[in-house]
Amino acid sequence: MHRFFLTHTPITPGQPVDLTPLAHQLRAVLRLSPGETILLLDNAGFAYPTEIIRVDRNAAEGSVLGQEVTEGEPPIFLSLYLCALKADKFEWVLQKGVEIGVSRFVPVISSRTIVRPAEKLTRKYVRWQEIIREAAEQCGRGRLPVLAKPLEWAAAVVEPSGLRLLPWEEADATSLTLGAALSGVDAPAACSLLIGPEGGIDAAEAAQAVAAGWVAVSLGPRILRAETAAITAAGLVLHRLGDLG
Repeated sequence: MHRFFLTHTPITPGQPVDLTPLAHQLRAVLRLSPGETILLLDNAGFAYPTEIIRVDRNAAEGSVLGQEVTEGEPPIFLSLYLCALKADKFEWVLQKGVEIGVSRFVPVISSRTIVRPAEKLTRKYVRWQEIIREAAEQCGRGRLPVLAKPLEWAAAVVEPSGLRLLPWEEADATSLTLGAALSGVDAPAACSLLIGPEGGIDAAEAAQAVAAGWVAVSLGPRILRAETAAITAAGLVLHRLGDLG
């Protein structure tokens, strides 16, 4: 069943619902017809099976058949602080991060970040939010992950509290692996990951993060690309803390 976030329209079981914001997609893209059923999402954790009553070029209407609790949200609110990457790589991480279960994305500007300044990043936000929405609809999420404003490294490392993990390719032999850092940890309500840019995390910036309370961890004996590290670390954290089966 096709899923759609409809966040600015009232959705009430047993009542008609205005599907006009979806009219073009329903008619021209998916070629759906009256009588077919779709699933509307309110971004509050509820889903609404809805029968299409009318769909025209510029307008559409449906009838809400019921209300369900969505089951696609992870038990941990995972924030991914990701140094801005080249456009295709950053967008790939957004898409796959949504699918895995990331709840919040924070673009970070470090000394080795290629894409800067922050104003250049914010110009991409309309496209990035569309990528997040489409990925969330496709994979069964009940809430849209948050896309936060870009932060400079110094601001990013002091923003979150709680469990904060910094995968770093230059972590020495005495550093914890990510798995060891999570071993025996009671599942927190929230966790943060900080992933460096293509050129790696500068040693001074890593020290700044550790001084602010981040735990430097290793992802193993091989050096991963930034986008690979982001998805690998996110998947490991969610799995170790009770998600992904």
